Parts: sequence; C-alpha cells; structure tokens
Amino acid sequence: MDFLFNINIQFYIIAYLVGGIPFGLLLAKSFTGKDIRNDGSGSIGATNVLRVLKEENPKLAKKLAITTVVLDAFKGIVVLLVATVMGLSAETLWAIAIFAVVGHCYSPYLKFEGGKGVATGAGVLFFMLPIETTIAFVAWFLAGKTLKVSSLSSLIALTTLIGSSFIIHPNIDVIQTHAPIFIIAFIIVYKHIPNIMRLFQGTESKVV
Repeated sequence: MDFLFNINIQFYIIAYLVGGIPFGLLLAKSFTGKDIRNDGSGSIGATNVLRVLKEENPKLAKKLAITTVVLDAFKGIVVLLVATVMGLSAETLWAIAIFAVVGHCYSPYLKFEGGKGVATGAGVLFFMLPIETTIAFVAWFLAGKTLKVSSLSSLIALTTLIGSSFIIHPNIDVIQTHAPIFIIAFIIVYKHIPNIMRLFQGTESKVV
C-alpha cells in the first residue's frame, strides 16, 4: 500500500472522488425532492435537471441547471488548481483532468453510474487549454441556439476543441501528445452513444 503515499496517486484519487460528486442530483433532490435519474434521460447533468424540472417550475429549473453546470465544471478545476499550487507536473495535471471526468461519468457514489462528462470535461480542458475551450464554447453556444439539441451541440463543441487544439498546439506543452484530450473525448462520446443513436433515428429530444 506504499503507493498510496505517492502524492500523484493521492491527487488521482481525490480528482476521482471530487469528480464523482453528483451535483445535479443533489440540487434537484434538495430543492424539489425529485430523483432526476427516474425521469428524462436519467442523467445527472444540467440538461436533465432542466428537462425534468422545467414543467413544474421553469425558473427554478433554469437556476438549478446553471448551478449544476458551474459546479460540475469547477469540481475538476479546483483539484487542478490545488495540484498546480503544489507544483505537480504537467503530466500529473493531465491525469488529474482525466480522473475528474471519469469520476463524473462513473461516480463511486452512484454505483459507478453518472453523467455525460461535458461540463466537467469543459472545466478541466479550460484549465489546461483555455483558448481551445473558449473556441469550443462559442461553437457549443451557436450550435445550441441553432439546433436546440444539447447532445449534438456538445459533440460539435468537442470536435471543435480537438480540431483547434491541433492548430493552436500541434505539440501540447511538456507532454508532446494529444492523448489526454482523446481519452477525455472518448469517455464523453462513449457516454453519448444512446444520444447518438437517437440522433440517427431522429428521436433525440430538443431543449426549448
């Protein structure tokens, strides 16, 4: 068990545990008593918070959805900030980013179920690649306004981020590889497989 005394391992565990906090579920239960896993898409993310709660209280649903996005994004950022202050390496920071996304998507508090990883992924990638993530956010916003489909907008933003990362940072500083970005992207796309299938079938729900 000596490896548990390694500071890198400790931060990986912390990132996973913090990333696994299901803020959307906790907020919805606290303010409305509803378990959002039982309705809508069954996800714990902001989109399902909005989808499930908006019929009863649209204003509260919007506030809780926004709060969920912010908290889901910042839970990865907080761990990365602490790790940066402690002087951990770039390689370790990228691994922390991945573990935070894994924690959100496969939460230890929800029997390894979780969300789609978009907000948490956006948070850690903004910390590591702020320019590319800002460009991706613009793509997400425009796609969301035009298409009104959350999953498709997220996938378009993810594709934009990957493409822009190769243009702006052909060689990622220090690690010299885009592998961590692809790992995060793979997790997010994998969690979106049901959405992708519904997109092809023309049955994916719109957010209005």
